[in-house]
Amino acid sequence: MIYESYVKSNKTEFLQKIRKISKKLAIEPNWLMAAMKFESNINPAAVNSISGATGLIQFMPTTAVGLGTTTAQLKRMTNVQQLDYVYEYLSKFKNKMNSPVDVYLSIFYPKAVDMKINSVIGGSRSGVIASQNKGFDVNNDNEISKKEIQQVYYQRLPELSDYQKKKKVISIIAFSSTAIALAIMTTIIFIYIKKN
Repeated sequence: MIYESYVKSNKTEFLQKIRKISKKLAIEPNWLMAAMKFESNINPAAVNSISGATGLIQFMPTTAVGLGTTTAQLKRMTNVQQLDYVYEYLSKFKNKMNSPVDVYLSIFYPKAVDMKINSVIGGSRSGVIASQNKGFDVNNDNEISKKEIQQVYYQRLPELSDYQKKKKVISIIAFSSTAIALAIMTTIIFIYIKKN
């Protein structure tokens, strides 16, 4: 699994739980690992000193309360314990997360998951969101598009980008192999029918 070297404790149990959660969410485990790497370096005690966001996916204080906990409690949890809250939070996006970027957007700006790729994040608040997240404003227009987030996400997570490229190549090879096998079978059947 990508980024597993960032798991500093309970590694075996943590990775098993990532696989289990990912299966329940109908996403790839690597997508979840990438989102946690991007948000917290897979550190359950990570805290954003400005927003107070805490943990593996940087739960905002109000989000934590909505999940029946607090950021202070989340910070004291083990990485494995905190995964229960990661699952609970992401479960409302099940069947909407069709890519690694969708998993990240479910955390960063959930409304963007359903947006088209060139859509600007935040609507009337787009300038505020862009000023608070300058790293995503690739073209410096004081707006952030879903496409810009995707670009930055893959740039900052090269292992994820490599994984996605390899997956695509394997998919193409599998499709090509199937097409070749079908062509051979069709030829054999045609020759057999012609002979009989």
